[in-house]
Amino acid sequence: MKKDRFKFWILTVVVAISGLSQGLLLPLISIIFEEHGISAGINGFHATGIYIGVLLVSPFIEAPLHRFGYKPIIIVGGGIVALALLLFPLWFNLYFWFVLRLLIGVGDHMLHFSSQTWIGAMSHPSKRGRNMAVYGLFFSLGFAIGPQLVNLMAINVNLPFFISGLMVVIAWGLVWFLRNEFVAESAVIREISFFGSLRRFSDVFKLAWIAMIPPFVYGILETALNATFPIVGLRDGIPQAMVVTIISSFSVGTILFQVPIGILSDRMGRGKVLPLFVGIGAVVFFVTAFVSNSFVLIGMFFVLGIFLGSMYSLGLSYMTDLTPLELLPAGNILVGMSFSLGSILGPSVSGIMIGLFGNDVFYFVITGLLVLAFIALFFGKKGRQEKIV
Repeated sequence: MKKDRFKFWILTVVVAISGLSQGLLLPLISIIFEEHGISAGINGFHATGIYIGVLLVSPFIEAPLHRFGYKPIIIVGGGIVALALLLFPLWFNLYFWFVLRLLIGVGDHMLHFSSQTWIGAMSHPSKRGRNMAVYGLFFSLGFAIGPQLVNLMAINVNLPFFISGLMVVIAWGLVWFLRNEFVAESAVIREISFFGSLRRFSDVFKLAWIAMIPPFVYGILETALNATFPIVGLRDGIPQAMVVTIISSFSVGTILFQVPIGILSDRMGRGKVLPLFVGIGAVVFFVTAFVSNSFVLIGMFFVLGIFLGSMYSLGLSYMTDLTPLELLPAGNILVGMSFSLGSILGPSVSGIMIGLFGNDVFYFVITGLLVLAFIALFFGKKGRQEKIV
């Protein structure tokens, strides 16, 4: 039991540092590009590099996890992320930085996929929502702290890259203390190959397609807030430090309420909690479009964090509820791919839209998306019975 707790907390610390690096990079690079006069459309597309990297590695990551176990995948992924972060100051070039973002996407997905599968497999079903919420909480905590490191640009523009890279190296070193384990050691695993993975993806999607909606929507929301909102805020005359604070307030709302929401979902069921919270989030986001005061925006984004900040961890837990253990790695990959598809669409589409129609369209596009998600979650759960153990 003590070993499990040690393992759990090491993994959550690792994911917190990973969240910090992602939370830093999106607004940091968006602000750097905005200061260099790079268009919002290119800025938004460039932000998708991390998530394109996730999609590129996703179909090929399940077999190595089965073959080598959890620990080696986390070590390789963390090493890639640390190296890429430390290479950013080497050369300011759009193409070079895009490649580095791709590498961070590959490394981050290896790290997250292995760690969240490990936590899901080791968690008792009655505590799965809570454990996944704590996992998401630590990621959100890192994501909230990350934008604050943008202010280090005032000392040196490269300092945020160096600090985050060093922190990833420290977290990466902690993983070496864990004993390696393998997926579903007591279960029968089918053919481990690329085409076998595709068949498992199909099986998972048939069972748990509804659980892919929250990570997809959260991907759009998170990257739009962190990559596109800085552009919107700066163009609306909001000071850089206040823009960073507004973004972080979303993560603070997530941090404070993610564990209670996870526990609530264990009791009520993910299928009931998700449409309720997404519907409330849609209403709040619509109202936010008519707010111009920076301090009120901080409060609104805090409320949005409460209701929408747990979508990824709730979707992950929902998928785990609906998926047998031997399909859990494939399910985690599909959750990550859904999140990445949303993350690619978030900054690129919102960046293009504000370039065409102005800043205010940002809020209405996200509101429309949340309304569609509410409809899909509300009606999609009807006719299917949740497997709550």
